[in-house]
Amino acid sequence: MSDFIEQKILSAIESLLTGRVNELLGEAEFQIAPLEFNAPAGVGVVEPVLRLTECERSEKERIVRLDSYALTVTLQVPEGPYGGRDAYAYGAVISRAVAENCTLGGVADRAVMTGKKYVPPKTPHCGEGWQVVITLRITVE
Repeated sequence: MSDFIEQKILSAIESLLTGRVNELLGEAEFQIAPLEFNAPAGVGVVEPVLRLTECERSEKERIVRLDSYALTVTLQVPEGPYGGRDAYAYGAVISRAVAENCTLGGVADRAVMTGKKYVPPKTPHCGEGWQVVITLRITVE
């Protein structure tokens, strides 16, 4: 039995984040914690939270029978002297990785980043940290 397309999209994004994104983070001139799923607490990694929802389709997408999905990737960047720098680095690296692999390894027809949001801590030095919210629109035939 084949996987549902939603499972394939989530698997492709997980592979992209733990593969190419971590590769690009390793090439940075400064140390940035890698992205990992299901990592034990306190390991020195950032764990992305993925939320996949089906989007409203445009008239063109309905005619050619394309399904549209919105994927939100949320990262909680630990507070520290370089929390803001790291948050912006995650956004830039994820943007580059999606642009390089806009078909998610053949799973989707197209994946496009539609938004990046950086949320600083409400109160500095309270242990809250930065939040990075990245939104992708994924179309699948």
